[in-house]
Formats: sequence, structure tokens, C-alpha cells
Amino acid sequence: MKVVKNLMIVAFAALVSVSAMADGGKKGLVSAAPIALKVDAKASSFNWLGKKVTGEHNGTIGIQSGSLVVNGGKLQGGEFTIDMKTIKCLDLTDAGYNAKLVGHLTTPDFFDVANFPFAKLNIKKATLKSDSNYDVAGELTINGVTQPINFPAVVSVDAKGATTATAKFEVDRTKFGSKFGSKSFFESIGDKMIYDNFQVDIKIVAAK
Repeated sequence: MKVVKNLMIVAFAALVSVSAMADGGKKGLVSAAPIALKVDAKASSFNWLGKKVTGEHNGTIGIQSGSLVVNGGKLQGGEFTIDMKTIKCLDLTDAGYNAKLVGHLTTPDFFDVANFPFAKLNIKKATLKSDSNYDVAGELTINGVTQPINFPAVVSVDAKGATTATAKFEVDRTKFGSKFGSKSFFESIGDKMIYDNFQVDIKIVAAK
């Protein structure tokens, strides 16, 4: 009887151990599973800065929607859509000149908004370098053209999973078919030259 009793105790202990391992495994799986967070378009922002020989202009473009994927408190991926129809210029106070510039920016000379109303950024890989600093690799689509892109970003994830990502980098517009005023294609353009690269400053806020 004593042997049988000991066997029962061993079997019960093994069952408890297996059960605990299973529960722990489930909890670990849940905590390590990728979570897609919805982008808060109103709290997010997309700023641009374009330069030419004789000056520069800056403005904003609205973010329509998107998501960031986090895993264990770290950025893993994501994507968001930029509504090119909402492009604005902030530095020109003259309404006529402002409308003229914005109208020109929405033509095929720059961003062919009529045919390609949305731009997209798809984050393929995010590598944590230190603290909240990441190297991000992805694909950017403008004017229906998709190109690989790499840039640094700062990402913070709070205890509830809410995530804020900021990044500032340059985009070569000529890679997306925007050649107007580019000295790379028009060598004799002189002081009418518009630089190929424009700068973007992005803030993405996302939560469950």
C-alpha cells in the first residue's frame, strides 16, 4: 500500500508540474505574440520640408490610417497610409501663392495625386540598437512606385502597450518619378533648381 501511495504522490506531482509548465507556456506565448496597434491619425503627424536654390517650403500631409506591430514591448513592423490629397503648405501666407504651390505639388511634376492619391510606408523590419533607438527597414510607395527605404527611429512603448514612434529622414523624390527642377536631369536649370531630396518628420501614435 505504501508503494502505491508513493506512486500516486509522484504521479500527482508530475501532473501539477506539467500543468504549471503548460500555463506558463501559454502566458509566455501571449506576452510574446505580436500585437497590432491602431494608429491614431489625429494624434499622429507627417511634416515635410522641400528646398530649392532660392529658398524652401514646409508643410504637412495627413495620415489616413495604419498600424504598428509590437512584440514584447518592442517595435516589430507596421504600415500606414498617407493621404496625398491633404498636402498643405505652412510657410506661404499669401493665399494665392499658397494655392499655386500646393496645386503644383499635386501634379505629375511632383506627386500625381489624381492618379495616386495615397502614399504608403511599410515597415518590414525594426532593429533595436540601444534604449529606444531603432534602425528601420521598409518600403515607401509614392506615385505608384515602391522603393526600399532605411531610416533611424525612436520608439517608446508604455505599460499599456501604447506606442509612439518618431523619425526624421530624407526622401529622394526622383526615385518616385518626380524630376521637375532636378539638376540630376536638367543640368542647365540654374537657380531654378529644386533639390532632389525632401525631408520628412513623422510622429506616429498607436494603441490597442
